[in-house]
Amino acid sequence: MLGADEFISSPPRKTVRFGGTLTEILLKYEKGDSTDFELLKHQLSDPDIKDAQIINWLREFRASVAYLTKELEQLVNILLKLPWLRRSREVVEEYLGFLGNLVSAQTVHLRPCLRMIVSQFVPPRITIREDDVDISDSDDDDENISENFNTCHRALQTVASYVPSTPQFLMPILVELFPFINKSERTLECYVHNLLRVTVYLPTLRLQILELIIEKLLKLDVSTPQQDIEDAEETANNSASEEKSAEEGLFDMEEDEDRKGNKVVSASIERMAHPLAERLDILMTILFSYIKDVCHVDGENTCSITKFVVLLTSKLDISNTKDLYRDLVSVFDKLILPTHASCHVQYFMFYISSFKLGLAEAFLDHLWKKLQDPNNPSVIRQTAGSYIGSFLARAKFIPIVTVKACLDLLVNWLHKYIDNQDTGANAYCDVALHGPFYSTCQAVFYTLIFRHKQLLDGNLRKGLSYLQSLNFERIVMCQLNPLKICIPSVVNLFAAITRKYQLVFCYTIIERNNRQFIPVVRSGTGGDLVQTCTNPLDSFFPFDPYILKRSKKTIDPMYQFWEELCAEDLENLKKPIKKGTSEDEDDDFLKGETPQNDGVVEIAPNSYESNTRSPVSSIGSPADCYVPYPL
Repeated sequence: MLGADEFISSPPRKTVRFGGTLTEILLKYEKGDSTDFELLKHQLSDPDIKDAQIINWLREFRASVAYLTKELEQLVNILLKLPWLRRSREVVEEYLGFLGNLVSAQTVHLRPCLRMIVSQFVPPRITIREDDVDISDSDDDDENISENFNTCHRALQTVASYVPSTPQFLMPILVELFPFINKSERTLECYVHNLLRVTVYLPTLRLQILELIIEKLLKLDVSTPQQDIEDAEETANNSASEEKSAEEGLFDMEEDEDRKGNKVVSASIERMAHPLAERLDILMTILFSYIKDVCHVDGENTCSITKFVVLLTSKLDISNTKDLYRDLVSVFDKLILPTHASCHVQYFMFYISSFKLGLAEAFLDHLWKKLQDPNNPSVIRQTAGSYIGSFLARAKFIPIVTVKACLDLLVNWLHKYIDNQDTGANAYCDVALHGPFYSTCQAVFYTLIFRHKQLLDGNLRKGLSYLQSLNFERIVMCQLNPLKICIPSVVNLFAAITRKYQLVFCYTIIERNNRQFIPVVRSGTGGDLVQTCTNPLDSFFPFDPYILKRSKKTIDPMYQFWEELCAEDLENLKKPIKKGTSEDEDDDFLKGETPQNDGVVEIAPNSYESNTRSPVSSIGSPADCYVPYPL
């Protein structure tokens, strides 16, 4: 028993309640007596409130939700700020019950409830100050973060079960609370991961959520040009090499190497040097994982002897895959196609198309319809052409039969276009008038550069007959002059290959185009600058090599790389094959020319930007390959 003095000096016990029951307090407040009401708010706002107190209050509030009208919004906001997530299981269960009762009886509080739940989709914020500067950010070391996220999704599902209109109120909140890109990588990772989890139990929101996520990824992508990423990697590698050399000079002990944890070393190797590229890499990895999880169902087989569960190869769920493909194509049309020169985000279409040939063909057909539809803006049609060429060239999973079918469509369209334009008033070289035509030409040339060996594989005579049937000569020599507009590296290699197989001789036209070329003079701050426009089509190859370290592991197995041209390759391209070769000679030729791995193509140009600024660190993306004109 405490004495009088001890009672006065000791703090009050947290289980003590003041002001009567909740119903009594609220009734007094309605009559104008707010004394107990203010005391109630003070007790609920106490940072040291105990679990037992929270449980008691929540039980009373659950029984009195009819009183929690719009006028008591301030009190409800205090309840929504209660630290319930990091409490005992009893508190969590009671709070979930309270949320259900509240939104079912007073839908006016639906938005604040949803906002409270979504705000928990990121790690808790910790306050850090350095030299009077607030650098507070997320607590990445919270051990219970995964369990907390699970509870948040339970809460969201509870609310949605009571209020069917929850999705339409939730989506604007998800957009508003999306973290800024300068937030920590962990914050962005958790928020995107939780958004994708929402699509599992609220499927009506999947398209909008995917659109939101991909829009944010696209902003990251275009804010981080590939050249900047490669420069940052090169700088980081040089710094690491210098530090390693210094360390080896000071300490030559094996113990120092042993002290380095394998996990730490591997993690540092996987990190991108560019901070925005690092964020993009993490988020692209999450997106790829989500696509795989939605489309594939893991099979199980129980061994009757050992009683162990053995996971079998995952099986593609056709229905789920088709539904997700439709959503992703919709996002692709809305966000990706109108965006010029994004480097990585578009690979979500490359990835899902790899699951089944039918998806890849559907994607190609979708792009083909965009390209040939005159009602689409010219820039969209040109971009669709770039995607077709890059996709056919780079996707290992597309068989040569599909490549030939696409070439037939593209080349036939080109010939029809020439029929309609080559003798009319617009029969002259003009990108503004004939942009889709030039883009299609470049797609065809680019595809041939990558796939010509496969087209000729097995039966040279049959392959040559097919290529001759495409009648490249008419395309190259038409009045629209595509060799003048297409990227020089594409034109150069196309000319070398078609000359070797005696399909068409391009060099006369190329030389004539070079003589007619007039440099562009532009006024700058330092005086007039002479600029050479070597990419008048303003085209790019959207599936150029993927360079984000983590997520590229998903893409690399299905991606067709090229290798640097060696002297023998250059020499072979300068030597035309002889006409009238026998079948045996055909086979001998193929033995020397066809690579063992069809997935590795030894010659190909890169996009314009990489051609003009190709760094040493760029893997699988060489500078412009120059094949000398024949003498």
